[in-house]
Amino acid sequence: MTALLDVSDLVVDFPTASDGVFHAVDSVSFTVNAGERVGIVGESGSGKSLTSQALMRLVPSPGTVSSGTVLFDGAEVMGFSAKKLQKWRGSQTAMVFQDPMSSLNPLMRIGRQITESLQEHLGLSKAESRVRAIELLQRVGIPDAESRLSDFPGAFSGGMRQRVCIAIATACSPRLLIADEPTTALDVTVQAQVLDLLDHMATELNTGVILISHDLGVISSFCDRILVMYAGRIVEEGTAEQIVGDPQHPYTRALLASILKLSEPIPRRLKSISGAPPLAGRRASGCSFAPRCALAVDACLTIDPALVDTVNGRPGQKVACGVAAPAAFEFAEGATAA
Repeated sequence: MTALLDVSDLVVDFPTASDGVFHAVDSVSFTVNAGERVGIVGESGSGKSLTSQALMRLVPSPGTVSSGTVLFDGAEVMGFSAKKLQKWRGSQTAMVFQDPMSSLNPLMRIGRQITESLQEHLGLSKAESRVRAIELLQRVGIPDAESRLSDFPGAFSGGMRQRVCIAIATACSPRLLIADEPTTALDVTVQAQVLDLLDHMATELNTGVILISHDLGVISSFCDRILVMYAGRIVEEGTAEQIVGDPQHPYTRALLASILKLSEPIPRRLKSISGAPPLAGRRASGCSFAPRCALAVDACLTIDPALVDTVNGRPGQKVACGVAAPAAFEFAEGATAA
């Protein structure tokens, strides 16, 4: 079966003043099937949002997609003309951006920002698109939806702007929805409504969903598969059950260990991951996580591990760690395990 989205060896480059070209996204590959829910997790700066922007061909300047392929239903997105790209965005794929403050036009009324895509992509009349816009705002929990159509974004709180962005992204029932931290600014009740809406799209409309979040609880409860990113690369991938129940990469384990568990006594001090992710353009040789990893061996400092199947043979679970899976060193590009 052909995947709805097939990303292969995606590289996004940014020039730096002193260190040459920096691979902000480095050889990222994954697939998303119709109706599948894929989660991407990792610390800030790990490349999650930039990967999603690259899929939509929205990498901010001076960044560029230097190599790799992005196939949507078998068609190469990087080869789309400007006209085809404009038609594809919104109707076939849509994105909920991380920052609702800058995602909306401050000089355009909310109603118009929702109805223009309905009229452009679905051919609805003004009256029909207005009715649909009211329904969309109601679905994301905006009270008094009809009267709020005439408001400007400045009249909305940050959380309500996020709901409007979700309404716009889901307006045309796209085949692929990329949601970048869609529930961060929302309270628990509205968060549940948004996740129910995404679940409906995946289950009833067969929409593929990419959910990017720092909240592993949301990711693990909603997604079928999880990709763990660090320093621009995927370091582990597998089903939600595999990643949460049997994590293989030390970074994944550290992320899970930092979550407060209600079933255990509340500690006096929450666990954290020592150190910090590598700065842009300052990535050292070897495994990027090695300077923060308590399990690192000498080979970790010189060999950048490949993403390989885990040693336990669980289908679909892969890890980029030579300690967890020695084959990661063996198949590393241009390296030989010591």
